[in-house]
Amino acid sequence: MNYHNITKEDMLNGDGIRVVLWVSGCNHHCKNCHNPITWDKNGGLPFDKEAEDELFEALNKPHISGITFSGGDPLFPDNRPEVLRLVKKCAKEFPDKTIWLYTGYLWEDVKDLDGIELVDVLADGEFVEELKDNRIHWVGSSNQRIIDVKKTLKENEIVLYQ
Repeated sequence: MNYHNITKEDMLNGDGIRVVLWVSGCNHHCKNCHNPITWDKNGGLPFDKEAEDELFEALNKPHISGITFSGGDPLFPDNRPEVLRLVKKCAKEFPDKTIWLYTGYLWEDVKDLDGIELVDVLADGEFVEELKDNRIHWVGSSNQRIIDVKKTLKENEIVLYQ
């Protein structure tokens, strides 16, 4: 897996102050995507041990609320094994920090992936230019959902994050 950046103090991609891992690779290619440079799975840098150490060092700060996986698409098929490994590691090492994940895939298509149950909030759906709405918090278009994963799994129906 490749990545483009690790943002160490972000307040735009989830609640609180977060670390964001921007991965490479996306097959959705949404019209007017805010980050098309991340589409190429071979773009950016290899996510190696040094990058992982940097990510976990940033996450270890007491003022950090959690981690957000974005991109590109963290659930781009080539990214899934590594991203879900990182989700599991984050949940184990930092059980009090939240995990957010942005994907162009729908919840219904990714809900059974091993490790997805450890994500706290999943923003799903492709960005649709015609449904762009700047009044919606956390996503760019009205078709996208901010899903409370734990409540959704417990209730067996989609519960939106409040």
